Amino acid sequence: MFRGRSAHTLDTKGRLSIPARFRDVLVAKYDQRLIITNLPYCLVAYPYEEWRRIEERFSQEPLQRPEVQRFLRFFIASAVECSLDKQGRILIPPHLREEVGIERDVILLGLLNRFEIWSKERLEEELKQVRDNFEHYSEFVADINRLPGGAS
Repeated sequence: MFRGRSAHTLDTKGRLSIPARFRDVLVAKYDQRLIITNLPYCLVAYPYEEWRRIEERFSQEPLQRPEVQRFLRFFIASAVECSLDKQGRILIPPHLREEVGIERDVILLGLLNRFEIWSKERLEEELKQVRDNFEHYSEFVADINRLPGGAS
């Protein structure tokens, strides 16, 4: 599983060094290919196998629904396959970087079966909103803790 937070700097070509602990997950559990796409405020990177599961689920949705079409245009059509180079880096295409305001300083967030790539500034804004509204998450956290194996 991907977990943790890591600060990095893109090089002048837009390459991002993937943290060793994330690379270890890719090598142990997946095949080192990533699919990167955009969310409204960040990029998200899925191992290829996880991405295939997402595509399967979307392929079962009724495509005539306008909201499905719009989301597919935004999320699926923007997806790009990336492979790690020998130095453990991926090249993030310019159009994806521009879409979410990534220039040089980025933060990677491990989120179980995927990781997000944020501009440092946007992530700081996002985390401030979470901190300022943390009470809104208390019910969700309490429900998770009630699951078998949850914290007591």
